Amino acid sequence: MIPPDEDADFVAAMEQVLEVYQRPEDPAGPVVAMDERPVQLHKDLRPPLPAKPGRIARRDYEYKRIDVVSAFLFTIPLQAWRRVSIRERRTAIDWAEEVKYLLDAVYPEAQRVTLVCDNLNTHKIASLYKAFAAEEALRLSSRLELVHTPKHGSWLNITEIELSVFSRQCLNRRIPDLQTLRSEAEAWQAHRNQTANRVDWQFTAEDARIKLKRLYPQTQS
Repeated sequence: MIPPDEDADFVAAMEQVLEVYQRPEDPAGPVVAMDERPVQLHKDLRPPLPAKPGRIARRDYEYKRIDVVSAFLFTIPLQAWRRVSIRERRTAIDWAEEVKYLLDAVYPEAQRVTLVCDNLNTHKIASLYKAFAAEEALRLSSRLELVHTPKHGSWLNITEIELSVFSRQCLNRRIPDLQTLRSEAEAWQAHRNQTANRVDWQFTAEDARIKLKRLYPQTQS
């Protein structure tokens, strides 16, 4: 949802995100975007009937809700790379552990990683201090630049595009348990990284100043 009229806070955060997306590819300072979503696990109450010649597969409409887990998805806008991690929860500690993996396993040689994420209360440096000792939290935070999308501006997060694809291609069926979901997510991730192109983001700050002019405060010349 875009604010109805001028909003300096929205504009400032939006332009920061758009500026980050325009940075050239830099192994020493990569740009990564992340997002997360809940996933409902469902179990069939009756075995589905497989497809046969002349008859499509059939599944009973009744099901049992098992649990709700969380999918964390990271993508590199300038590369055709995605990583999905399925966790039982979406707490500050879960987010911090995902960030540690990004910094130490994916980009161990990078001087600083810029991470674009939404304005959730877990997406902040304090979460690192909740998860790790102070020395470790400082080590991680010194290599991390957080850039938040504006409130009501999650559409500016490139990872929402990948989450949408993940939802349509992987979550469009009943998945009964965490192990199965993780297996399905890993298969989707591998296939997508091998076959999909990078995200072609075209919207810039210059575009925003024209198309979203009403959001910009009227300053005195």
